[in-house]
Order: sequence, then C-alpha cells, then structure tokens
Amino acid sequence: MTTAACDTRDRARGALLGLAVGDALGAPAENMKPSEIRRRWGRIEGFLTDRPAGTDDTEYAIFSALLLARYGSGLTAAHVERAWHHWIADLDEGPFRGAGFSERGTLENLRRGLAAPISAQHRHAWSDGLAMRAAPFGVFAAGRPAEAARLVAVDGSVSHEGEGIYGGQAVAAGVAAAMTGATVTSVIAAALSVIPMDSWTARSLRRAVVAAQRVQPDPLIRERQVRSAVVIGGYPWTDLAPEAVGLAFGAFAAARGDFRTAVLTAVNMGRDADTTAAVAGALAGAAGGLGAIPGEWAAAISPVTGSCLPSMRGYHVLDIADLLTPEPSP
Repeated sequence: MTTAACDTRDRARGALLGLAVGDALGAPAENMKPSEIRRRWGRIEGFLTDRPAGTDDTEYAIFSALLLARYGSGLTAAHVERAWHHWIADLDEGPFRGAGFSERGTLENLRRGLAAPISAQHRHAWSDGLAMRAAPFGVFAAGRPAEAARLVAVDGSVSHEGEGIYGGQAVAAGVAAAMTGATVTSVIAAALSVIPMDSWTARSLRRAVVAAQRVQPDPLIRERQVRSAVVIGGYPWTDLAPEAVGLAFGAFAAARGDFRTAVLTAVNMGRDADTTAAVAGALAGAAGGLGAIPGEWAAAISPVTGSCLPSMRGYHVLDIADLLTPEPSP
C-alpha cells in the first residue's frame, strides 16, 4: 500500500474504533445529568465495566458502513430501504434492545408497508439516530465533505427529516475533513458548510464551539459551559440531533482534537452520552488516527454482540474500516 493509502486506512480505523470506544464509554451515563454522574462515579475517566460494549450507535454505524462498502457512491434510498427490511424490519424482534425512537418509528412505518421518504415521517425524525451512524460516510468520502453529506442524506431519507438529516450531514462532513488531517477549525467549518446556516443544528454547533474555545483549564467548568450553550433546560428528550451534534463538536473543540479529552468531555456532560461520545470519538479518531486512541481502550473493543441488531453480531469496527478503505490496485 502507498503511504497515502496507509494514512487513510489508519485514520479510518481511528474513526470507527473511536466511535466504538466513545459509545462504550458513554453507555453507562446515557440520559444522566452531570450531577448524577458525579454522585455515582465522581468523574468518569475510563470504562466502568470489565467488558465494555457498544450500543445501537456502533451497530447502526456498521449497518450503514456495510451498505457503503457494497454500493459506494451509487447508494440509493431503495438500497437503504431494502437493507432495513432485510437486516432489521422483516426479522423477528429478537433481542432488539437499545434502539432509539427514530429507529422504532421507522421500523413501525416500514412494517406497515410505507416506503421512503414517507417511512421517515414519525414523531422523532429530528433525533440523533442518523448522526450516530454518519461517521462511515466521512470515512468513505475522505476529503470530500459535500459527498459525505450527500450520501448520508440518502441513508437518512428512510428514517429522518429536517434537523435529523442536518445532524448526520454535519458529522459525516466533519469526519470527511478530519480524515485528511485537517485542523479542528477546518473540521468544524466543513461540518457547517453542508447544512443551512439558520438551522437549529448549525446554531447549536456554533454556540457549543464558541463556549468550548473559552480558555478554561478546569474540565468541570469547561463541560458546564459547553452544555449550557446547547442544552434546553428541562427538555426531557436527550436524543435530539441539534443538541447531540452540538455537544459532540463542542467536546471535540474543547479538547483541541485530543482523543481522550474529547470523549471524556462528551461522556461527563451526560444527556445522550453514548452518541455524543461516539461522534466526538469518530472526529478525534479520524483526525489523529488509530494511535490517538489509548491502547487499553482500543484493546477492550470486541466484535459487536448484536444486542440491538442481531444481524450485525460478530462484526468488528476495524474490519469495517478496512472494507471502506480498500487497497489501491497495483
């Protein structure tokens, strides 16, 4: 492989392993307030179980990556819809645990015989369910944020609308830029370049980044600043895309791209902590490559268990990263 190809594959592995690490780190803190996290664990600094496992975030990212590996830039909504039926909707419910509201709404619509884009018309089309599986599109379209945004919107047309699509596009474009070693500022600019500037997602992302850029060595105060800039106090749902994407990019910006700091900042802010940490981990992993991820964290990630999507059981994110970055022809 050429040096450039090696670099691309290393960043791809960093992005998808970073997503899985963030997901597993954040899972115990999902839907919690920072005060609840501190009361139970103090500050989370690592895995809280001996066998950390990803949630629906990692399994759905693998689902989308397998589609990309098969269809590439020719991906269509029809391909995505058929995959939802083949791998999820037409199977017995089984151990289908951990799915977000947008996924459940989509499955209900598909099982009723509705097709895209009508299948995305449910109560939670604004959720972060597309953002959580968007990183593979940035890996596939490395250095091409607009193409990453286009492809993730094709995927999202089955399950999301509006802000839900924008959240996925911002993440995909940010990862695509990070895959080239772009600066934190350039990664954020790429994310904002593909979504409407007056969208809720863009406003949340900008507010979070501005808060993150205030020099504040105390992590607790830094996290409180980013969280306060984005979270709507008292709002019960934690999986809305504008909030989760804003918090993830805020964590990435506050960490200046450092992987450990980025994911732990996301985790300790609570809310939809597995998704925000997964996105922050994908961004920082793409920017820094596989070596940016602490070795003990990387070694703890195993093939997914299929706890949410039984059809994804046994896949490892490193193998998926290699599928998206094939070796160049000799």
